[in-house]
Amino acid sequence: MLTLLFAGLCFTEVSVSFAQDAKENNQKDFGEFIDRKGTYSRTASGNPGVGYWQNAADYQIEATLDDVAHTLTGKVTLTYTNNSPEKLNFIWMQLEQNRFTEDSRGTLTTPVQGNRYNGEIDGGYDISSVQAKVGTKGAVSSKNIISDTRMQVWFAEPIPAKGGKATVSMNFSFKIPQKGMDRMGRLEVADGWIYALAQWYPKVAVFDEVEGWNVEPYLGAGEFYLEYGNFDYKITVPFDHIVVGSGQLMNPKEVLSKELQNRLAKASASDETVYLISPDEIKNTQLTRPKEDGMVTWHFTIQNSRDIAFASSRAFIWDAAKINLPSGKTALAQSVYPKESDGQGAWSRSTEYSKASIEHYSKMWYEFPYATASNVAAEIGGMEYPGLNFCHYKSTGEGLWGVTDHEFGHNWFPMIVGSNERRYAWMDEGFNTFINHYSSNEFNNGEYPSNLDQTRRFVGYFMNEGREGIDNYPDVTNLQNLGMVAYRKPGLGLIMLREYILGPERFDNAFKSYIDAWAYKHPLPTDFFNHMENVAGENLSWFWKGWFYGNGNIDLAINSVMPYGGNYLINLSNKGEIPMPVLLEIIFADDSKERVMLPVEIWQRGDTWNHLIKSTKGIKSVTIDPDKILPDINLGNDSWPQHLYEEK
Repeated sequence: MLTLLFAGLCFTEVSVSFAQDAKENNQKDFGEFIDRKGTYSRTASGNPGVGYWQNAADYQIEATLDDVAHTLTGKVTLTYTNNSPEKLNFIWMQLEQNRFTEDSRGTLTTPVQGNRYNGEIDGGYDISSVQAKVGTKGAVSSKNIISDTRMQVWFAEPIPAKGGKATVSMNFSFKIPQKGMDRMGRLEVADGWIYALAQWYPKVAVFDEVEGWNVEPYLGAGEFYLEYGNFDYKITVPFDHIVVGSGQLMNPKEVLSKELQNRLAKASASDETVYLISPDEIKNTQLTRPKEDGMVTWHFTIQNSRDIAFASSRAFIWDAAKINLPSGKTALAQSVYPKESDGQGAWSRSTEYSKASIEHYSKMWYEFPYATASNVAAEIGGMEYPGLNFCHYKSTGEGLWGVTDHEFGHNWFPMIVGSNERRYAWMDEGFNTFINHYSSNEFNNGEYPSNLDQTRRFVGYFMNEGREGIDNYPDVTNLQNLGMVAYRKPGLGLIMLREYILGPERFDNAFKSYIDAWAYKHPLPTDFFNHMENVAGENLSWFWKGWFYGNGNIDLAINSVMPYGGNYLINLSNKGEIPMPVLLEIIFADDSKERVMLPVEIWQRGDTWNHLIKSTKGIKSVTIDPDKILPDINLGNDSWPQHLYEEK
């Protein structure tokens, strides 16, 4: 080390030592902060290990909508596969409609003044005829315990490990809430009710090697964590309703008129939006429906999905267009909305937005796997399910683009990459906010450009004493902070990682590899950290610790620029809590420019660093982070001379 230092000094012909300030060692900022060693099930390289397993859940469901009593009644049959290495005497299921009761944990933990996740309290499930058995010939058990939004179902004998199967069936019914915590519900418009149905059937909880049964109650802000499987479901509705649901419609000839079938075929081959039901045809059932009275059953299937949702109404305008996928396959983008939402400045562009969003993410990250991408107008700010969104029926223009694009982005996180939303909101909301940034900038040549990379807009939050960390559970995060903690801060972190720390090529290789490795699986934060580091080839512990698992700030500073032995010496400081590489832009007296990236390791030995500029040309100015990618909390010390900032 000393030999190399002296050789360097001789080479630059500098006669005075400029040894770096090493008063305090900062290695604590660079070491591991959580246990990330590999296991039999999850490797240190961030991949599923040879011992990785997850259980599977296949569903058959039949349900009937009563649009007079506003109820949904049905039967669910779950086929459960236990791939774990241990036998299971019982399973836990989720009964999310039980959130809408007076004594639910969600109701009792909602502040008196209310919040976004207010829920009605006169609902909840009526569960009956519970039957559970192992294999095809096992004894039937009806033993079950319902506790708030959870249900424990016991078997007469254990489900065998490593592939044992069991079935659980039950009848269910519930009153559909009008206000469903901004996730589901019903809306009355001029032509009838719009039913946005989600969290509508009893579903199995996740059993994994990390927590065993994941049984956190459904309170409101925390979303969902679900197993993957195949769904076959039938929805019976009044004859004049239109139904859109997750997956593929299997019986169009039974529920659509010949004219509507022809229009659907045309839309499936068209890059331009095609009306299936125009605004003038909403009530023209002779044109669009195969029968004029009674009830009709709509049949849908979806494979390798973690959930399903659907919408039903007699008030829908319906339009659609073709989605072009990188493999050459196609899918269908479709929108349903009432006449109150109609118009070129509003929902008439919804299918255009949906198509562009799905095509972008499929091209940039991973191909969309489902047959349809449906956007539903409802009285819901924005909520996502596999292949189907609920967005607010009054959204227009840039707002409608933003919510449509965001909710469809969730098909990648957490629908394809199945992270635990109830614990790690940043792994779905934050990752999605990040990919939305690039989709928005690309759409229609930047018609609605993203401003997420204008990071200095958020400095006020980062200096607020009431700020919270990304790693907070969503259910305990102050709702005033949730948008930053779950969405923007992790999104900003990935922008920094792509545009400043790793560069697009290294980042994209790693991020796409992470999606591919964990598609339809359950990654943990450590899996993400390990995978990104291994594929990108960079130890990023300092970044994960500082930005994702800390609450500190970035504050890089230029202290001075001075002549030094015929060259120039730039003295830098890290005044913040998070180390960061330092990108310098030097403008010389002849107006030529040079950029230098100093690695993050300059801060390992201490908080100050001297960098030598080997040039006899005079220096006009020096700027840290000239593209303003970092959310540095003090712009005043980012440039030299400092009056450069003051003049802006």
